[in-house]
Amino acid sequence: MYKELEKFKNSNSFTFTIEDSLEEVCNASEGSGVFVVNAITGDEKELIMVGSTGTVQNDGSLKSKNGGLYDKIVNGHQFAKTGRKYSWPAQMKIENIERLEVLWFETFNEDNKGIPTAVEGQVLQNYLDANGKLPRWNVAF
Repeated sequence: MYKELEKFKNSNSFTFTIEDSLEEVCNASEGSGVFVVNAITGDEKELIMVGSTGTVQNDGSLKSKNGGLYDKIVNGHQFAKTGRKYSWPAQMKIENIERLEVLWFETFNEDNKGIPTAVEGQVLQNYLDANGKLPRWNVAF
């Protein structure tokens, strides 16, 4: 588990295979926060991406996009294609990934005030410190 994410109790996970519909298997909330993607092939599990959605305004309020984490995971752009519902299966096929495990965490709500991009940055910083690079599906941060 990622220690910086343990305190966020409104969280869940799901798995996704090439045969699945990402829109159907994604159980993420419409809240704001962070999601972590692991590639699973056989017994191997590798963190390949960290993402977030939602921005905090200077008055302390949250500005979130409609659909929150769910929409960001399903329809977010990646690999120069529109919508992860299309790009993830294509990339999984290229990389021979059996399935993805997606963990999501609402970091900003009534109980917690974790700025989504700050929490995402901490997860990525810890990964960089341990591995000398970002997860392979994170282009930049």
